Amino acid sequence: MAVPVAFFAVFFAYPVSAIVGRGLRTDGAWQFGRIGEVLTRPDILDVLWFTTWQALASTALTLLIALPGAYVFARFDFPGKQVLRAVVTVPFVLPTVVVGTAFLALLGRGGLLDEVWGLRLDTTVWAILLAHVFFNYAVVVRTVGGLWSQLDPRQEEAARVLGAGRFAAWRRVTLPALAPAVAAAALMVFLFTFTSFGVVQILGGPAYSTLEVEVYRQTAQLLDLPTAAVLTMVQFVAVGAILAVHAVTVRRRERALKLVDPAQTSRRPHGAGQWALLGGVLLTALLLILLPLGVLVERSFDGPGGYGFGYYEALQSAGGSGSTFLVPPLEAVGNSLRYAFVATLIALVVGGLAAAALTRRAGRLVRGFDALLMLPLGVSAVTVGFGFLITLDKPPLDLRTSWILVPLAQALVGVPFVVRTMLPVLRAVDERLREAAAVLGASPLRAWREVDLPLVRRAVLVAAGFAFAVSLGEFGATVFIARPDNPTLPVAVARLLGRSGELNYGQAMALSTILMLVCAVSLLLLERIRTDRSGEF
Repeated sequence: MAVPVAFFAVFFAYPVSAIVGRGLRTDGAWQFGRIGEVLTRPDILDVLWFTTWQALASTALTLLIALPGAYVFARFDFPGKQVLRAVVTVPFVLPTVVVGTAFLALLGRGGLLDEVWGLRLDTTVWAILLAHVFFNYAVVVRTVGGLWSQLDPRQEEAARVLGAGRFAAWRRVTLPALAPAVAAAALMVFLFTFTSFGVVQILGGPAYSTLEVEVYRQTAQLLDLPTAAVLTMVQFVAVGAILAVHAVTVRRRERALKLVDPAQTSRRPHGAGQWALLGGVLLTALLLILLPLGVLVERSFDGPGGYGFGYYEALQSAGGSGSTFLVPPLEAVGNSLRYAFVATLIALVVGGLAAAALTRRAGRLVRGFDALLMLPLGVSAVTVGFGFLITLDKPPLDLRTSWILVPLAQALVGVPFVVRTMLPVLRAVDERLREAAAVLGASPLRAWREVDLPLVRRAVLVAAGFAFAVSLGEFGATVFIARPDNPTLPVAVARLLGRSGELNYGQAMALSTILMLVCAVSLLLLERIRTDRSGEF
């Protein structure tokens, strides 16, 4: 517990509390009366209501669309499965501003729907909900599908032999086993949509605003730090309450599960129903995932003189984007990969230690830390990034000029994914295996190395993939701390989109396409890793 506690205390609690303190303290005295003043404003109440109901609607819609995909990836074996798994994860690493721009090109004025059917959705909340499903589809597929692929199908088959129907067997056997993973996926989707920033800012316009958008507007545009501090506190309290309820609900439904090698549960579809389900999932991936990505790729090649590599060639020169960069924008690719690699290592160490400690269920303090680990996903990234600048500027933590500051901010968001991915699998390991190893003379460290690690190796790989993907696409905090001579891909894309001109927009599309390709290749390599499976699950 020592390393995770210290990491979150220094790089999360300290910066966030410093921002809140500056907003609510005047001349050394706390001004708590500002909380009531802010929360009674009609415009703030509208923001709170929209933030909550759109997050609930986005979560429900994502689960409805993505759970069939989780089943298909867990139980079916079909050509191109690994490539498709990597493709559906690509949207999750894209900067939210790029996601919003892609859906604006599809659903807005002059977009695909407008050209074909004369239909525009950019003025409705449906554009926001669909963009959220696009962004979070992989969260459900990988979190739920990772555990689903290791559930022994013979347990459900035994229930059917005893007279249960197909749906009854699934509801009574498989669904309870999947409940912790489904709850974890729903939690992550809700947190990301509750704190949605780029998508709502682009697609919502002045009509819709979430807490995150309002915090940014109050901080960067209106310079109203007290209002931003109150909204940050509201967001913090709301997310903390949700996580507390989630922790209690999931803990009551946890139990040891019989896990098997995913290779033993995957088979080719048979029967019209299964082929129809596979076809439906593939069609969903085509329309929801590939179509928006295809728009970005098409625009990256569509230059003033026709299709070509003009925008990509312009990325090699710093002068091609005016004063936006001190270095060629293409260098952002190498920067992002280096930062993401370091951030992944940090997230695996911190998250792995936290997951191992939480597995032991050692008291209320440790159980409460389970919920606290998720708070970085629910607190404004704007607050965290700005907090880094005003707190980590004095010895012994004078890091504002150090390159490590960016990976630390990225790892802060990656750790919750490592914990939520590894924890359901770790808790599903039968405790009797550890006890047997101890009886045979194994130390706690050796028992973990010989028992737990082989069983959760796949979860570690999935966690690494999530941490790497999140680090590649992290934008909210990085935009405050990335140096002009070392931009990341999301920061470079945002800077280009923020400047007028067809050349800057085309370069932004080209960098977004590169980001998609880098992510897809990285995830495909991860999917091809094979691990040995042995022992009882």
